[in-house]
Amino acid sequence: MWLSGYDAIKGYVALWNGIFGDAYAMGETVRQIAPYILAGLAVAFAFRTGLFNIGVEGQLLVGWFAAAYVGTTFELPTIIHLPLALLAAAAAGALWAFLPGLLKATLQVHEVIVTIMMNYIALHVVNALIKASSGTYKTETIHDSASLRSPFLEQLTDYSTLHYGFIVAILMVIFMWFLLERTKTGFELKAVGFNDHASQYAGMNVKKNIIVSMMISGGFAGLAGAMEGLGTFGYITESTDFTGIGFDGIAVALLGANTPIGVLFGAILFGSLKYGSLNMPNAAGVPIEIVSIVIALIIFFVASGYIIRVFLEKMSKKKEAK
Repeated sequence: MWLSGYDAIKGYVALWNGIFGDAYAMGETVRQIAPYILAGLAVAFAFRTGLFNIGVEGQLLVGWFAAAYVGTTFELPTIIHLPLALLAAAAAGALWAFLPGLLKATLQVHEVIVTIMMNYIALHVVNALIKASSGTYKTETIHDSASLRSPFLEQLTDYSTLHYGFIVAILMVIFMWFLLERTKTGFELKAVGFNDHASQYAGMNVKKNIIVSMMISGGFAGLAGAMEGLGTFGYITESTDFTGIGFDGIAVALLGANTPIGVLFGAILFGSLKYGSLNMPNAAGVPIEIVSIVIALIIFFVASGYIIRVFLEKMSKKKEAK
């Protein structure tokens, strides 16, 4: 910022105030963090099981639509309606991830290629479904019984869009940790990711575990969409572009070393920077793109750490061989 002619101190003060400046800013920051946690979990879960799910963005969109559709179509008590809408979002994301998992498991088609293509299919299918279900460019606003919003949280944060989605996100962090570290299914999923041939020799169903892994990853992504459909907006509109949350989830997972607690802290950092940066142009005259540069540098140095570690391991093995 200084080299570009801006006041760097003023810029960072504006960033800080944009995150923690008042109750409204803090509410919006926490609201921004929730979908980042879930998108990061989606990517991290796939990574931990030997897969690269780059289709989180598409799975998020279909989850968003499913949540909004259930939220507007049915009129049920909150205790039934809200969980049903969340489950619909998770199921939609899981089903969208099923095809890449199936193709990977049966035909060895690389999941990166399939999930990238599925992103674009999701974008246009969701647009078509919005128009077919509502007749306009957006769905109706969901019923209050399916909403994550709360008058208590709104008043507490000076009428921000903070909702209970952050509790759902934290519960999913705990769920991922428990599944991977404390269950037989989680052990099998990790084992297949480390070495599918050894896993098959040990009697594990490799094909089944690949499909299950992709579907669980897609379920997390679908819930990220539910944060927007049931919380932040309460509806979904036609769009010509992606939200970006799914792609940022890759960076969150990388920064968090693909662990649940790491993803939580990575999402806190990314969500805070993303929302806080909105205050920088007005308060300090600093372009919002500076935060994208900061995030890119973080990813660069994290990735460099992996490369340096691999290089040192190879050098150590060569010395041992000699």
